[in-house]
Amino acid sequence: MASQTDIVVLGAGMAGIAVAYHLAVKHNLKNIALVDERAPLSLTSSRGTMAYRNWFPGPGDAMVRLLNRSIDLLQEIDTQTNHAIQLSQNGYMYLTARESQIETWRALARDAEQRGVGKFREHHNRQDYLASIVMANSFVNGTDLITNPETIRELYPRVTPDAVALLHVRRCGAFDSHALGNWLLAQARARGVQLLRDRVEKISTRGNRIETVSLASGAHISTRTLVIAAGPLLPEIARMLEIELPVYNELHAKITLRDTARVFPRYADLLLWDDAQELEWSAAERARFGASTETRWLCAEFPGGVHFLPKGTADNPSIMALWTYDARASEFAEPPPIAPHYAEIVLRGLARMIPEVRVYFGRGRDVVVDGGYYCKTRENRPLLGPLPIDGVYVCGALSGFGIMASQGAADLVSAHVVGAPLPAYAKWFLPARYQDAEYRAQLEHWDARSGQL
Repeated sequence: MASQTDIVVLGAGMAGIAVAYHLAVKHNLKNIALVDERAPLSLTSSRGTMAYRNWFPGPGDAMVRLLNRSIDLLQEIDTQTNHAIQLSQNGYMYLTARESQIETWRALARDAEQRGVGKFREHHNRQDYLASIVMANSFVNGTDLITNPETIRELYPRVTPDAVALLHVRRCGAFDSHALGNWLLAQARARGVQLLRDRVEKISTRGNRIETVSLASGAHISTRTLVIAAGPLLPEIARMLEIELPVYNELHAKITLRDTARVFPRYADLLLWDDAQELEWSAAERARFGASTETRWLCAEFPGGVHFLPKGTADNPSIMALWTYDARASEFAEPPPIAPHYAEIVLRGLARMIPEVRVYFGRGRDVVVDGGYYCKTRENRPLLGPLPIDGVYVCGALSGFGIMASQGAADLVSAHVVGAPLPAYAKWFLPARYQDAEYRAQLEHWDARSGQL
């Protein structure tokens, strides 16, 4: 069975749905097919933390500008839907017990101000600092650095008393990504986008031009435009086109916990402990773990970065929490193989920041654990734009920022597809950037975890 479709979008996760929406609704294009063997939003997109930020490091301002654009679009959708996606902007809070971290944060915040994150403000008391309360939606931008431990304890009493500094990044928050994705899909389908539940088995080209997408059902779709938004399956789809993209997958997990003890504060949309730490195990636990090479690592030092996001409501609170202490490349698998100790590790790590979390020690089996894959490049920046085959585009390598960057990424990729004017930052996300000698030289000094929590 053969058919003709002007545009085929592979992948019905948030990125693919957003691309279909922008092409159909924003650019008024017709005859678009969205293809995925899974239900929409059911792979990586269903396992995110539903948060967003414009706090990204350099070099340059490309990531900040992309995320600022994406957040602008999220705010437009929140207004358009009468707050159906529940967008909040109460900021991310980073905490430390290290005096040496203060100057690092001060330098990062000043640099971020130059790159468009917003104004940097430093506080030694609470007089000119606007504290966030969840759902207050103050929409303050920039960053606030508090360097007075007494002020931190006064404002945020549930934080560990030895915290010496707090960095509050303001254009950060949370939203209901499921509501967003469903709304985008409904709008796209209302404009004629066809959703096909099918598996791609082959992609054919002729004369370096996309020609046909063949599906497991036996259908063959002739098309002039293909957009690949396949999340962690991007390497597999690229191989069908005999293209090797500089991407790999990392497995990331998270926990979801009903906070029945009501110990997790709702001070911001995300709280993160920046310091490395050894976990708080009992003497018996340490002895047991240390007796086996398979568990000895549980007694070693863990990197900083454990964080949680308040969810639910004040009357029925819950949290999502995660900790990227293992960033090795992984082969995609379903279901993802999550370490058996993961939940308990995260809870123990969070107690360093919020001591009352100790009430949940030993209850790691009571929480929900899930996870997915970050598809990423070695410099942790996305691939957005045309591939070497005419008519083929990619919206991928969105790493751990796929949900938050989806609107900006789709906006940019759809502009490539229709030939609309491109923003100056577009060139920094082109797959062809690796052909530039200067860019390749920068990669030698680039951290693969740059901009990753």
